[in-house]
Amino acid sequence: MHKPDRITFFSRLREHNPEPTTELEYRSTFELLIAVILSAQATDVGVNKATRRLFPVANTPRAILDLGLDGLKEKIKTIGLFNAKAANVIRTCELLLEQHNGEVPEDREALEALPGVGRKTANVVLNTAFGHPTMAVDTHIFRVANRTGLGLGKTPLSVEKKLLKSVPDEFLTDAHHWLILHGRYTCLARKPKCTECLVADLCREGRKGTFLPRN
Repeated sequence: MHKPDRITFFSRLREHNPEPTTELEYRSTFELLIAVILSAQATDVGVNKATRRLFPVANTPRAILDLGLDGLKEKIKTIGLFNAKAANVIRTCELLLEQHNGEVPEDREALEALPGVGRKTANVVLNTAFGHPTMAVDTHIFRVANRTGLGLGKTPLSVEKKLLKSVPDEFLTDAHHWLILHGRYTCLARKPKCTECLVADLCREGRKGTFLPRN
């Protein structure tokens, strides 16, 4: 996709949604970190249901440790892989207290050293909580980037690197959220809504009519 088209692409998404953000519910950087850890292989809706039970009683590293592993499991047991996620959250809380005075670090290396935090999770926290121009490539962004031609790649990391180069600077901070929401609600995996798409005329597959019904 050429630069003028990329500018138009994100200008339309911005006009439709001027202030995009995550659909995970949180009120602090720590709550965001925990919610993103819990979101692996789970929906934001499912995570929000669990954190609505968890955060009112434990929304700091110390409070979660006081809750204990079994208590934490009870709060998040509706989420897939809750046993492993609970263990990661407990250890993360311990490390935040031991190494970061209970605060979430604004540093990729420090974030990725926390249990349950990989590159994607670190990117979400850096972007959403701290405003860094990062790109957390999940399945939605991976699909949208390849279909549209914004960032062709065979791995999340390769797509991330290409998007960081191809997205115009003025849109980079919010691009992560626009692309996720576009993939979640319009550019669906099996039946993309091309006839409702704001950017179909700019999209590599949209221009080819790949997903349009055949006569």
